Amino acid sequence: MIAISQATEAEREWCAELMAGSDPWITLGRGIEPCRAICRHPEYLLLVAHAGQEPCGFLLLHPRGVAGSPYIASIAVAERSRSRGVGALLLAHAEAHFAGRARHIFLCVSSFNERARRLYERHGYAAVGELKDYIIAGASETLMHKRLARP
Repeated sequence: MIAISQATEAEREWCAELMAGSDPWITLGRGIEPCRAICRHPEYLLLVAHAGQEPCGFLLLHPRGVAGSPYIASIAVAERSRSRGVGALLLAHAEAHFAGRARHIFLCVSSFNERARRLYERHGYAAVGELKDYIIAGASETLMHKRLARP
């Protein structure tokens, strides 16, 4: 069973290390310091998925990130927990968190992160724009959107 709760201070560091040590952040050139900064930023909500007592993934949300609508800044799953539905649970949790309060939710996915893009598409997200060479040369960030249940 997976439980999701707000990150503790110790878990913020775990999230930053997971982010800095895995793709797409490795390919995007994000080191540990920028990852620590975003995981501690007061405007973002950081939630951690736990399998028993162990953290297995996280969700980083900005409540007004795209034109005043919620933005999923990051979803990451520990390698040992991948392909077990943790990412889908985190995605559903983000949507449920804003249900009744927002009509739209957004996220970006890197062009080289096909696995994540397939997950988002399976859960009803659609591409609405492409930002070419946005973070690194030769790669795009695709802005994706999903309409939430009407508040």
